Amino acid sequence: MADNDPADILTLEPPSATIPCDRRLSILGVEITDVSKSRAIELIEQAIRSGERCTQSFFFVNAHTLNLAAADRSFRRLLGESDYVFGDGTGVRWAARLQGICVRDNLNGTDLIPSLMRATAGRGYRYFLLGADQDTIGRAADYALRQFPGWEQVGCHHGYLHDRNANAEAIKHVHRARPDVLLVGMGNPIQEQWVRRHQSELNVPVCMAIGGLFDFWAENVSRAPRWLRKLGHEWIWRIVQRPGDKWRRYLLGNPLFLARVLRERLRQRT
Repeated sequence: MADNDPADILTLEPPSATIPCDRRLSILGVEITDVSKSRAIELIEQAIRSGERCTQSFFFVNAHTLNLAAADRSFRRLLGESDYVFGDGTGVRWAARLQGICVRDNLNGTDLIPSLMRATAGRGYRYFLLGADQDTIGRAADYALRQFPGWEQVGCHHGYLHDRNANAEAIKHVHRARPDVLLVGMGNPIQEQWVRRHQSELNVPVCMAIGGLFDFWAENVSRAPRWLRKLGHEWIWRIVQRPGDKWRRYLLGNPLFLARVLRERLRQRT
């Protein structure tokens, strides 16, 4: 399942006066940090290097996530209280264009995490995987070991933390491992809620909610062909692979998202 496209291997350059300032935009009440992929990696590495054991949270929002936030005020507030929210997918790009903004990059965890690990390989950084079922997380961990030898994998744990004891045990594993980056894949809003609930006790510099990344690494599902991803229509591939649990999200959710964005835009103009 390796996707070793040279375009994913970034060289981080020192800041210069020509690099645009970080920009933020609001979509359905959620503030998104609009930066390039290289700048996003720089922000993550800055958080790792800060030496702070107080977790900085990095979340990703697409049309589905923003629909959830629009319908749930507490989830919308949770996203607003995070350190960084990156925009993922065609829906975010369309919504930004209605505001006259061309987003700098499509930032999704599936692509950004491998780019981060390749761009910063060999710097002594450590990571921990938390999420999915026991079999999936084990296969995802094996994949990551093969693909990202420049980082140290210090542990993994399944994400079925339905009772207090299981939750406490998972947090204990993370504490013992002392990773620089904790990757949490439980689906949203569960993963973001978990990070927010335990942020003060995780003792990890960076915590990232990465959605279905572990399913890709474990080869439960495959990525869409690159040409389809470049067109911004990977969601079609996901419906084909998992019609039972994806058709509602995309075939009903996407029109609902566009309706909400258009209504928001009309309100702003009146």
